[in-house]
Amino acid sequence: MPFDKNKQQAFQAAQQAFGQLQEAMGELHQEDPDYGHHHKQAEQELNEAVQVIEKAYNNASEHQRRQLKQYETELKQYQQQLME
Repeated sequence: MPFDKNKQQAFQAAQQAFGQLQEAMGELHQEDPDYGHHHKQAEQELNEAVQVIEKAYNNASEHQRRQLKQYETELKQYQQQLME
């Protein structure tokens, strides 16, 4: 039982980190005077999401792994956007 709880907690942490990244990316507007601050925040959220998602893979179920894989695909897209 504790293993299942840890698995679920790790997956939920990955979901939360990905959600925070999505919010940070949604605040990026080049014409915004605070663009630099928002860009830096988005980069930090991206780095954190990458780490949390990698950690969640360690004990994820098959269903969770599919979702984590989708997150990773989207992370790469966000990474590209931040590099532009």
